[in-house]
Amino acid sequence: MSRSTRTPRAGQYTLLSSESDSSVTSLGPDVTHVENELSDKSVITQDYIDSHETIQTYPTRPTAKSRLTWALKTTAIIFIGIGAVTLAVSSYPNTHRDTHDISPTTSLEDNSASKPPQCTRLEPVAPIAGASGRLENVWIPLSVAEAVAVRKWVMDDARGLNLTEGTKASMSDSYIELVETIRPNKASALAYYAGTGPKPERAARVVIDFGGEKHPYTKNFVVGPLPISAQTTIKPLEDIYHRPVIPHNARTMQPNDSLFKVLPSLGKGLERLTEAIFGGVAAGMPNDTLVISGSGPFSFDGSFRRIWLQWKHNFPGDFLNPLNLHSYVEVSGTDPSLWKTLKVVYNRQIFNSTAELLEAFDNKTLKIEKYPPIDPNWAARYRTRDRSTRRDLDWLAGPRSVPFDGLRFRVDVERQFVTWMGWEFYLGFDRDMGMSLWNIKFLGDRIIYELAPQEALAQYSGDDPHQATTAWLDRYFGMGACVYEMIPGYDCPHGAVYLPSTIHGSVGSMMNPRAICIFERDNERPLTRHRGRKPGETGAVKDYQLVVRSVATVGKYFDYTFMLDGSLETRVSASGYLQGGYWEPTQDQHGTRIHRRSMGTLHDHVINFKVDFDIISQNNSLLAKSTVVRDVPHPWLDEDWGPSTRQQFISSRYIDSEDESRLYYPPNFQGAYAIVNKDETNSWGMPRGYGIIAGHSPIYNTVVGSKRMLNNANWAKHNLAVTKRKENEPSSSSAWNHHLPGAPPVDFERFFDGESLDQEDIVAWINIGMHHIPQAEDSPNTRTNTASSSFILSPLNFHDYDVSMDSSNAVLMDQDPKTKQWSFDEYDVKAEYCAPPELPPLDYGNDMIFDLDGNPVDKDAPEREPWLRENQFPHATDNWNKF
Repeated sequence: MSRSTRTPRAGQYTLLSSESDSSVTSLGPDVTHVENELSDKSVITQDYIDSHETIQTYPTRPTAKSRLTWALKTTAIIFIGIGAVTLAVSSYPNTHRDTHDISPTTSLEDNSASKPPQCTRLEPVAPIAGASGRLENVWIPLSVAEAVAVRKWVMDDARGLNLTEGTKASMSDSYIELVETIRPNKASALAYYAGTGPKPERAARVVIDFGGEKHPYTKNFVVGPLPISAQTTIKPLEDIYHRPVIPHNARTMQPNDSLFKVLPSLGKGLERLTEAIFGGVAAGMPNDTLVISGSGPFSFDGSFRRIWLQWKHNFPGDFLNPLNLHSYVEVSGTDPSLWKTLKVVYNRQIFNSTAELLEAFDNKTLKIEKYPPIDPNWAARYRTRDRSTRRDLDWLAGPRSVPFDGLRFRVDVERQFVTWMGWEFYLGFDRDMGMSLWNIKFLGDRIIYELAPQEALAQYSGDDPHQATTAWLDRYFGMGACVYEMIPGYDCPHGAVYLPSTIHGSVGSMMNPRAICIFERDNERPLTRHRGRKPGETGAVKDYQLVVRSVATVGKYFDYTFMLDGSLETRVSASGYLQGGYWEPTQDQHGTRIHRRSMGTLHDHVINFKVDFDIISQNNSLLAKSTVVRDVPHPWLDEDWGPSTRQQFISSRYIDSEDESRLYYPPNFQGAYAIVNKDETNSWGMPRGYGIIAGHSPIYNTVVGSKRMLNNANWAKHNLAVTKRKENEPSSSSAWNHHLPGAPPVDFERFFDGESLDQEDIVAWINIGMHHIPQAEDSPNTRTNTASSSFILSPLNFHDYDVSMDSSNAVLMDQDPKTKQWSFDEYDVKAEYCAPPELPPLDYGNDMIFDLDGNPVDKDAPEREPWLRENQFPHATDNWNKF
């Protein structure tokens, strides 16, 4: 390791003087002018540096002749500068002017000869030959071709299922709802990656909606092995559900659902009332000025399907423009002719039908509250404003990061395999919850087999039929299905690497080329640093991080941040529209008034993550550490202070059974939990493990016992829980839990049956979220800086020391005791200097839709309509645009 006094690098210093250059003349105390050699250069080159032994920042004392020359040149430069500035100001757009003077740095010379070369190494680097990435990704989603083959095989008459093609099926037909990858058995996957077993057989999960049966239902099947062959079979997928047959009244929303046709037309017959009171109508027409949205769940046990609906202005941000008109509708069964309105509530007056409401309106007994005039664009994201009042310098583009030396992470796009600074992992993706991470290793050791979101809860408060009955579980809507294309430069920085996602639904497949982004960032502060007195004490390590991000517009930003010390942060951040309520004084205890007649409603968000730890092996234990305070006597204490001291002590214990593994963080966070391997110790005899560190807003559900979440979200009752891993307990929830709170297909409480947690394959189920008390600043959209929650998995005696010290992007500084000069050792890491390419024009809308035969569908084709309809059912939970 070489150590030398730091010298300037080419391209970093401008217009400096040199003792050996007699042609340098002063232009004042802070400016130097270099003639001859540097007259056509704005940047000193390495050749120039190498040819001069000494470079200093001050010139020699000018002579009388040089002072006269300086005066003449200065005068000329001033006149030229005034002309240039006048020309620049006259041509600068008026909308960009400001009351503050700005003195831009300008050059009057041709600097083309000194321009740096173009940066060329900005593409993802291929995986190293021989790394784990040479193996297939056993969790990768099905391709379009695979999904087409599975659909055709399942629909073949030989299967005897009597299925209708999804694009032709009605709600009363039987059809394929979803096709996606079945994750392989863990033992088979690990054997494959260890080189002791074959690649696991590929299989598909096929969800079939049997709407054509006398008693309709939904059921899951396994189709495999793939590709389709004579050995392929289909069998029910039942062992992962406590209720494998899903009642039709608890079904997910599909494009063919008659609800899409019926909901908009509920306003027919009420046009004169709604026009008179609200100034708009909802009659199922494209030019409707009112819209209708629903709350959930729709059912308790699947015996009915009923929805409270709220009417809203059809303005931008309609979630924030609700009205005080509500309908309770019966939509049970598969025959829409039997659907009806059960109840109508307007301005706290209850009617048993729309006819009763109209009668009261006609005979003038209806108590009407006139809706005040409102700006239709108040909740839109754009603002009509005087551009001259924009913030100082806000017309300039903000700073951005450029990897001058090229990308430092490797991505195998085909296998969705990523490596960075000792980390490696595979990516998966599914309809229900989107992105997942698999086989996560650090410095060659596996620490996590699976890291994936499981469910997202949003439970509301209110004094009206809509807010008081809302308790969402977002898995129902499909977090993966709600992952739309990211906006380059906004959702992810320029230069990020994007990976696609593909969802295979009832009417075809949708491929999103920008579903996941990966980028490295400088956290702009050292990961470690110290200023000491002795040699070897002073220095710093740069805090570079790798971020893997996905955004779901239900909607949340999911961030997985990998760090140099082996820590891994999981963060969820929210932005988007609140689920707003109609404000009136009685609502103040349920939320916050944010506009004339709009309120943000009090609610909780809780998001559950599965972390399947494998600390070195599958034999792991749950360790609890806490601190206690005691008065301790010591015989050597000075009598002036008394005979004892009050101090903290560490209390450690292993939690050996599932009977006591549903956990809360200790008061005042005096302690933590960790997953450790008792059989593996570091050099100091400590069991190697990873701590579970609560990050920002580590909450659990506030409202426990509500009938609308009686048993379908039992995972949300604690900060975290730990269970023994079982193949038939892959998730804490299901897409159908939402509408079955009384009898859910997955009841998390039933995971706890007294199993041992002592050196077993164990899983941590960790909750994060926020208690959201809305405020005016939540309009139009909630902000990610405050609406954020996280947890960190961090090495706990996993190493012998802080391994981030091994990073070469660091500096070691020593001061000579005699000269007091500092020397710097930056470990031979010298950044390149190049010009980044111009940013491409912003583009969007690159998603691709494929029909049931796998053919691309044109962007203007009517076949795209069902895909737009599928994600149209109104729902906003801050759009937790999940980072």
